[in-house]
Amino acid sequence: MQETIRTISDAIALGCEVAAVGVLAYGALEGLLGLLRIFRNPAHLRVRRHVWLRFAGWILLGLEFTLAADIIRSTIDRTWDTIGQLAAIAVIRTALNFFLERDMESFAREQREEATLAADPAATSA
Repeated sequence: MQETIRTISDAIALGCEVAAVGVLAYGALEGLLGLLRIFRNPAHLRVRRHVWLRFAGWILLGLEFTLAADIIRSTIDRTWDTIGQLAAIAVIRTALNFFLERDMESFAREQREEATLAADPAATSA
Protein backbone atom coordinates (compact mmCIF):
# COMPACT_ATOMS: atom_id res chain seq x y z
CA MET A 1 0.00 0.00 0.00
CA GLN A 2 2.81 2.42 0.87
CA GLU A 3 4.49 1.77 -2.45
CA THR A 4 1.25 2.57 -4.29
CA ILE A 5 0.90 5.85 -2.40
CA ARG A 6 4.54 6.69 -3.13
CA THR A 7 4.04 5.96 -6.84
CA ILE A 8 0.91 8.10 -7.00
CA SER A 9 2.48 10.96 -5.09
CA ASP A 10 5.60 10.84 -7.29
CA ALA A 11 3.40 11.03 -10.40
CA ILE A 12 1.48 14.00 -8.99
CA ALA A 13 4.71 15.76 -7.98
CA LEU A 14 6.14 15.13 -11.44
CA GLY A 15 2.96 16.60 -12.94
CA CYS A 16 3.42 19.71 -10.81
CA GLU A 17 7.02 20.02 -11.98
CA VAL A 18 5.98 19.61 -15.62
CA ALA A 19 3.37 22.33 -15.09
CA ALA A 20 6.06 24.56 -13.57
CA VAL A 21 8.29 24.09 -16.60
CA GLY A 22 5.37 24.88 -18.91
CA VAL A 23 4.45 28.01 -16.98
CA LEU A 24 8.06 29.20 -16.88
CA ALA A 25 8.55 28.51 -20.60
CA TYR A 26 5.40 30.44 -21.46
CA GLY A 27 6.43 33.31 -19.19
CA ALA A 28 9.90 33.39 -20.71
CA LEU A 29 8.44 33.49 -24.22
CA GLU A 30 6.05 36.28 -23.23
CA GLY A 31 8.95 38.14 -21.59
CA LEU A 32 11.08 37.74 -24.70
CA LEU A 33 8.32 39.15 -26.90
CA GLY A 34 7.94 42.02 -24.44
CA LEU A 35 11.67 42.60 -24.63
CA LEU A 36 11.39 42.96 -28.39
CA ARG A 37 8.72 45.64 -27.86
CA ILE A 38 11.08 47.44 -25.49
CA PHE A 39 13.83 47.43 -28.12
CA ARG A 40 11.44 49.12 -30.54
CA ASN A 41 10.59 51.82 -27.98
CA PRO A 42 13.38 51.85 -25.36
CA ALA A 43 12.32 55.12 -23.74
CA HIS A 44 8.94 53.81 -22.62
CA LEU A 45 9.49 52.95 -18.94
CA ARG A 46 5.94 51.72 -18.36
CA VAL A 47 6.33 48.99 -21.00
CA ARG A 48 9.56 47.81 -19.35
CA ARG A 49 7.94 47.70 -15.95
CA HIS A 50 4.86 45.93 -17.28
CA VAL A 51 7.01 43.26 -19.00
CA TRP A 52 9.03 42.78 -15.81
CA LEU A 53 5.94 42.45 -13.64
CA ARG A 54 4.29 39.98 -15.99
CA PHE A 55 7.44 37.85 -16.17
CA ALA A 56 7.84 37.97 -12.39
CA GLY A 57 4.22 36.83 -12.06
CA TRP A 58 4.90 33.79 -14.25
CA ILE A 59 7.99 33.00 -12.21
CA LEU A 60 5.94 33.11 -9.02
CA LEU A 61 3.33 30.81 -10.51
CA GLY A 62 6.07 28.40 -11.53
CA LEU A 63 7.45 28.53 -7.99
CA GLU A 64 3.99 27.69 -6.64
CA PHE A 65 3.96 24.51 -8.71
CA THR A 66 7.46 23.54 -7.60
CA LEU A 67 6.49 24.24 -4.01
CA ALA A 68 3.46 21.98 -4.42
CA ALA A 69 5.69 19.22 -5.81
CA ASP A 70 8.09 19.60 -2.90
CA ILE A 71 5.26 19.52 -0.37
CA ILE A 72 3.94 16.32 -1.91
CA ARG A 73 7.37 14.71 -1.88
CA SER A 74 8.15 15.82 1.67
CA THR A 75 4.97 14.22 2.99
CA ILE A 76 6.18 10.86 1.71
CA ASP A 77 9.94 11.21 2.19
CA ARG A 78 10.30 12.93 5.56
CA THR A 79 13.98 13.65 5.95
CA TRP A 80 15.63 16.77 7.30
CA ASP A 81 17.10 17.36 3.86
CA THR A 82 13.69 17.46 2.13
CA ILE A 83 12.18 19.53 4.92
CA GLY A 84 15.08 22.01 4.69
CA GLN A 85 14.69 22.29 0.92
CA LEU A 86 10.96 22.83 1.33
CA ALA A 87 11.54 25.52 3.93
CA ALA A 88 14.08 27.32 1.73
CA ILE A 89 11.74 27.29 -1.27
CA ALA A 90 8.85 28.51 0.87
CA VAL A 91 10.91 31.40 2.27
CA ILE A 92 12.16 32.44 -1.17
CA ARG A 93 8.66 32.24 -2.67
CA THR A 94 7.16 34.22 0.19
CA ALA A 95 9.78 36.97 -0.10
CA LEU A 96 9.40 37.18 -3.87
CA ASN A 97 5.64 37.23 -3.55
CA PHE A 98 5.74 40.03 -0.97
CA PHE A 99 7.94 42.30 -3.07
CA LEU A 100 6.16 41.51 -6.33
CA GLU A 101 2.76 42.22 -4.80
CA ARG A 102 4.06 45.54 -3.53
CA ASP A 103 5.40 46.44 -6.97
CA MET A 104 2.18 45.36 -8.68
CA GLU A 105 0.09 47.48 -6.31
CA SER A 106 2.37 50.45 -6.92
CA PHE A 107 2.12 49.98 -10.69
CA ALA A 108 -1.68 49.65 -10.54
CA ARG A 109 -1.93 52.79 -8.38
CA GLU A 110 0.20 54.75 -10.86
CA GLN A 111 -1.99 53.56 -13.74
CA ARG A 112 -5.16 54.62 -11.89
CA GLU A 113 -3.65 58.04 -11.19
CA GLU A 114 -2.65 58.47 -14.83
CA ALA A 115 -6.12 57.42 -15.97
CA THR A 116 -7.71 59.89 -13.56
CA LEU A 117 -5.48 62.69 -14.79
CA ALA A 118 -6.18 61.82 -18.42
CA ALA A 119 -9.94 61.80 -17.78
CA ASP A 120 -9.90 65.06 -15.77
CA PRO A 121 -7.12 67.44 -16.83
CA ALA A 122 -8.44 70.00 -14.33
CA ALA A 123 -7.30 67.72 -11.51
CA THR A 124 -3.66 68.64 -12.23
CA SER A 125 -4.31 72.30 -11.41
CA ALA A 126 -6.01 71.52 -8.10
